[in-house]
Amino acid sequence: MGSRRRHTPRHITNTSHRTTRPINRAAHPLSGLLNHPNHRWESAETVGRLCVVAVCLNSQDDSSGILAADESTGTMGKRLQKINVENIEENRRCFRDLLFSSESISDSVGGVIFFHETLYQKSDSGKLFPKLIKDKGIVVGIKVDKGTAALNGTDGETTTQGLDGLSERCAQYKKDGCDFAKWRCVLKISNSCPSPLAIQENANVLARYASICQQNGLVPIVEPEILPDGDHDLQRCQYVTEKVLAAVYKSLSEHHVYLEGTLLKPNMVTAGHSCPTKYTPQQVAMATVTALRRTVPAAVPGICFLSGGQSEEEASLNLNAINQVPLSRPWKLTFSYGRALQASALAAWQGKAANRKAAQEAFCTRAKINGLAAKGEYKPTGSADQASTQSLYTASYVY
Repeated sequence: MGSRRRHTPRHITNTSHRTTRPINRAAHPLSGLLNHPNHRWESAETVGRLCVVAVCLNSQDDSSGILAADESTGTMGKRLQKINVENIEENRRCFRDLLFSSESISDSVGGVIFFHETLYQKSDSGKLFPKLIKDKGIVVGIKVDKGTAALNGTDGETTTQGLDGLSERCAQYKKDGCDFAKWRCVLKISNSCPSPLAIQENANVLARYASICQQNGLVPIVEPEILPDGDHDLQRCQYVTEKVLAAVYKSLSEHHVYLEGTLLKPNMVTAGHSCPTKYTPQQVAMATVTALRRTVPAAVPGICFLSGGQSEEEASLNLNAINQVPLSRPWKLTFSYGRALQASALAAWQGKAANRKAAQEAFCTRAKINGLAAKGEYKPTGSADQASTQSLYTASYVY
């Protein structure tokens, strides 16, 4: 099937050489925000562009989601090791190239999150990857955090590094073609976790990151991930998810982050990996939507879930059920999957050029399924292959 070219709004093309007209701040529809003494936006255009990118990534009329291709060199090495492929730059480039060059990728993927290395690599045709996917109408994003670090005084909890120099990095990434960014904070559930300190620290870090991104013209994806490690039940995860999200949005408000120009990337509400009780997609969906309705403002245009170690099929079934919950959902609910979009493709590829087409077909098939799930229209056939049903869980997962 031919690729459906996505018509990307001209607002999000590179405008570094464009001369802008003076903007009447008082007459602008966002003048209340722009004239507030705590908001120091350069112009109404900056705010408008943030909103355009966020809506482009999460249009209510679209079935697309986000491909998280931001695995670090070490994490990508673990993926390649499973198929006995050496972890060298060329092999990492080859796998990303087959994903980005897939003909129908733009039918179900509206944005791609890059890792720093990948942002500056080229396809087999010699075209830089950002240019390759922009030509398909897909928005370019970048992971900007520097990984987790121990939060002293807690029971093994963490915060996320990378705020030092972040503004300069964001400015450079914007020049290099990025329109959105991602930052991951990690919390865990145990008898003593997450602690109030960990919740507050990570909420503040996410808010500072989001504010810096917006000042540099990037839409921030805010990712407070609650790990599935442990034996907690569904209700415990819902309770913790609500507490964490409430703290995040309080902190975003205190840092004057413009919510219409952000996206949220949360975990689905699921039981711990070792929980003896198994819950249905409908139970997961109801708990997830309920938690979101209690904490996430309607001003947020979209929520793109992480897969959190679920199998490809499980992540698709849960997303589908979420979009069928008979409750009001003011946001677009879609996917931002890494492992749950790439596992079957990686298994089909096996590092062999002869398997490139088969790997692309596996990737596009799963992307299409998730596109349907983002509309609540996925109807499983019961013929899912082994790769798509295999658990992708890794304890204490790091990117």
